Parts: sequence; structure tokens; C-alpha cells
Amino acid sequence: MFSEMRIRGVGVIHDAVLDLSPGLNVLTGETGAGKTMVVSGLGLLLGERADSSLVRSGADQAFVEGVVQLPPGHPALDRAAEAGAEHDDGELVIARTLSASGRSRAHVGGRTAPVGVLAELGRHLVAVHGQADQWRLKQGDAHREVLDGFGGPALGALRDRVGRLHDEWRGAHAEHDRLVAESRERAREIDSLTAALEEIEAVDPQPGEDLSLRAEDERLAHADSLRLAAARALADLSGEEYAAEPAPSVRDLVGSARSALGHGAVHDSRLGDLDARLDEVAALVGDVAADLTAYLEDVDLDPQRLEFVQERRAALAGLTRKYGETVDEVLDWSQQAAARLDALVSADDRVESLRSQLDELTAELAAAASDLSAARAAAGADFAARVSGELAHLSMGKAVIEVRVEQRPAGDGILMASGERVRISRLGADDVEILLSANPGATPRSVAKAASGGELSRVMLALEVVGASPLAQGRPGSQPQPRAGTPPTFVFDEVDAGVGGRAALDVGARLAALAQQAQVIVVTHLAQVAAFADRHLVVHKSDDGAITSSSITVVDGEERLRELSRMMGGDPDSEAGLAHARDLLEQTAAARVSRVGAA
Repeated sequence: MFSEMRIRGVGVIHDAVLDLSPGLNVLTGETGAGKTMVVSGLGLLLGERADSSLVRSGADQAFVEGVVQLPPGHPALDRAAEAGAEHDDGELVIARTLSASGRSRAHVGGRTAPVGVLAELGRHLVAVHGQADQWRLKQGDAHREVLDGFGGPALGALRDRVGRLHDEWRGAHAEHDRLVAESRERAREIDSLTAALEEIEAVDPQPGEDLSLRAEDERLAHADSLRLAAARALADLSGEEYAAEPAPSVRDLVGSARSALGHGAVHDSRLGDLDARLDEVAALVGDVAADLTAYLEDVDLDPQRLEFVQERRAALAGLTRKYGETVDEVLDWSQQAAARLDALVSADDRVESLRSQLDELTAELAAAASDLSAARAAAGADFAARVSGELAHLSMGKAVIEVRVEQRPAGDGILMASGERVRISRLGADDVEILLSANPGATPRSVAKAASGGELSRVMLALEVVGASPLAQGRPGSQPQPRAGTPPTFVFDEVDAGVGGRAALDVGARLAALAQQAQVIVVTHLAQVAAFADRHLVVHKSDDGAITSSSITVVDGEERLRELSRMMGGDPDSEAGLAHARDLLEQTAAARVSRVGAA
């Protein structure tokens, strides 16, 4: 709800503060005092298009600020947070500035924000109804939202079920269509992967095989030169049969050197150390000679093995050119390809499974949509009867409301039990339209078009009063609660136009009934309506001969009686006028009690 609203420099209003309360807030005042400027200022605050003519003459700018109290988790708080706004335990401050040049700026929770954010917040905060208002029901989907809200939790549960089934059905349908559309490409990929895996399987590469074969190929291809080099080295070391010509070997030379040192080593420790080192050299020469001997025995001239190795390397090279830089990479690729092939092969099985799943989901969705349509039709009949009854108390006794619930036919839609094909969305299969026949014999038309300017606000009032009390809340013992999605504040501008007498009391009573579930702000010129107020605000006009300005005050007690007396055309200070005002307040109090008892 709005707890406070400040207006400065809007029309005739110089600077005024509206101290608003929960329940019914009534705004009255003499003609031309500026009551409409309050509604215009609220429109600016809710993101309506700015008109520089609203800026007060002589002022640089118009300024409107509102303080809104909201419960945790309210969508308006969430949207404000997305815009970077801050709030204090649900208290959100929004503001709009309009310069005389037409430039407009918006602030939400202390942060500058696009004016569009105010408009988005406004949709969650306020529903404004005026004589020229075409209301939100000019949007087709809004008719369905009003009816679904009235239908209560039972209808909401059916709608949620349709939404869940539709999501599942749509997901399965999309996957099925994708798999079918990709079937040709899938077949080509299956053939390609199968051929590749068969090629790899035929070669049967082993991990690291390409590296080991490269080394073996190098050794076999140079076997002759390797044997010659090893034999020459062995002859130099040991002088055995590998030597081409008799010559001292390294082993002989080391032995001779040790013999030369042997006699002197006993007399000098340093020579003894050198002799020990020569002994180590002799042992090392012997080890190397033994290893060379073994190497010569292993190096064989094997042309057949060399041919096999080279052919094997060529086969592996054929794989590495296509599937990886090394054999190990080829093996990794083959594992991934095998997994992909399994998925592709099983896709055909998935198509068949999806066909069965779609048949089941389609049947469930059609049944759920039919149940939702039936629930909407039943709720629509009750809603129409209640709204028509409300209109009878608002000087529109001949007006009749009709709620038309029709399924959307579509040649490519889902086959229903009725034998018709209809298009089903997450919200069901229905087009919902609220129609009004203002006079007997008149063709029912969309409610936003059928009502005249003077009737439209009363029609909207009847719709809001009935729509604010869902069917589930009409059960014995239940307490009225705001409908989900209902704005916390309703504004009615001249809702009583063309109404007087007893009907005016009925208008006030119904505004008071709506105010039990939401904050209501009403601009009125009828005392019968103002008498129902929980808070009565009066717009006062003053004129110093040069400038006209207005202010707004809360009236109570004697001041309120004088204002009601003025509105009824009497002398605000006369005893007769004040007595008439007291009598009116007693009537409204009795009407409140009667209406609560009837509910």
C-alpha cells in the first residue's frame, strides 16, 4: 500500500502531502480544486507518459514522490532490487521529476532508474480506473487472468498441471523432431564412424607401439655399420679375435701401467692411490668389453624382420594421419568414436520411445486442458452472475455480464475427446472474454468497449469487487484474502459519475468491500461515497488574486461533517447540514455491517 504521497508543482497543487491509510481513502473538494491533479500525479509516479503541461505555471518542475509498504517477496520489491534500489524492511520510495521543458527523471529506492522501471512497478502496485480508462481488459489475456484468479486455488492447480504437462510435451516433441530431422545425417555419421573403427581394429595398434617400432627400424636398417663399430671398439679394448691386426689392447696397456707402478707404490702412498684407480679402470674396461660382446651377439642381420617392422610402421602411419598425432591419440579417438557410435545407434530406439511418450503426454495434456476448460466455464458462470448482481446495485440493473470460454481450434492442434483439434499452450486451450450487454437486447461486447464513459468505472468496480474474492474464499468460515496477482492499491476517478441517491450508497458500500482486501483511493463528488471512507482527504483551493493553489488535508470529526454537508449542497456550518451529515455516516455504518453480515 501507499503510506504517503507528496505532490509538488503539479497543476494547481503547489506542495501537498497525502497521508494515506489502509482501506478506503476518499479524496473530495470543490470543482477545480485539483482532485484530478492527484490522479495525474499518481500517473506520473507510475511511469505514464510525461506531459509538460502538468507542470504548475511559474514552476521549474513538477515532483511526485510515493512511499510504498510491501511485504517480503513482493514482485515489485524484486523488480526494484534488479534496478539497484534499496528499501527499508519493505518500505520503498519511488519518485518522478518532470521539468517544464518536458524532461523526465525517475528514482527508485534512492537510485536513478529508467522511467520504464516505474511503469513495471506500477503494474504490480496500482490499478487505476477512470472515466476514460479502457482498463487492462482491452488485452485479451487479461480476461483469462481475471477469471483464473477468481477461480481460486482449485482452478490454479489445474492450470499449473496443464503448464507442467505442456512443458514436458513440448520438450519431448522438440527432441523427437530433432532426432527425426537428423536421421539422414546420423546415418552418414554412423557409416563413417563404423568404417573408421573397423580400420583401426584391423590394424590393432598397441599403446606406444609406434615409438618402439621406430627404434627397432632404426637398429635393423643399420645393422652392418652397428656391428662393425662394436667389433672395432671391442678389439681396441680387449684385443681379442675381433682385432683386424695384432696390436696392444687397452686392457694390456692398463695392465702394463699397473706393473710399472707396482714396485713404487709400496714406497709412496700417492702412487698407491694411482694404482688403485688404474685397477678401477681395468674393471670398467672389462665390463664395457663384456657389454660389447653381448651387443655383437644381439645385432643380427634380419631382412625379414626389417620388412615387417617397416610395413607395420606404414600401417600405423595410415592411422595417425587420420585420427591422431600418435598411436596413443588414435586409441583415445577410437574410444570416443565408439561411445558416439553407441549414442547414434541408440537414437533410433530413442525416437520410438519418444513416440510412445508423446502419445501418453498428448492424451494427458488433452485431458488436463479439458478439465481446465470445464473449471473455467463453471467459474465464468459464477463470476458473470456475481458481477451482474453487483451492477444491479450500481444503477446498471439492466446490464448483464457474460463470460465466454472457448477453446482455440487449430487444424494442427491436439485432438480432444470432443473430436476437435485445438491449440494448447501452457495456460490451456481457452480464449476467455468478459462481455457486457449494457441494455436488454443489446449484443454482448467486450467489456472495455461496451461500457460508456460514465459506466466504465462502475463496471470496473464490480469486476474488481467480485474478482478480489476467489471462489475458494466464498466457503463458509473462510476469510477474504487478496487474490494472487491483485495490485495492493486501486484508484477510482469519478467512479460515481451519473449516480445519485440510493445507488450512490451502493457504490460506496462496494468500494468499502473492496477496501477490506486492498487499499482503495477514490476521487468523488458524492457525499454518499465519501461517508464510507476510512480516511477522508480534502483538496482545498486558495486564490490570492494572482495565483491559485491547492493543498490537501485529512479531515475528521466536525471538519468531516462540514465537508460532507458541503458536498450535499447544504451550509457547512448549519445545524441542519451537519445533522444530515451525521445521519449519512450512520447509514453508511449500518450498510457496512449489513454487507459484512451478508458476505
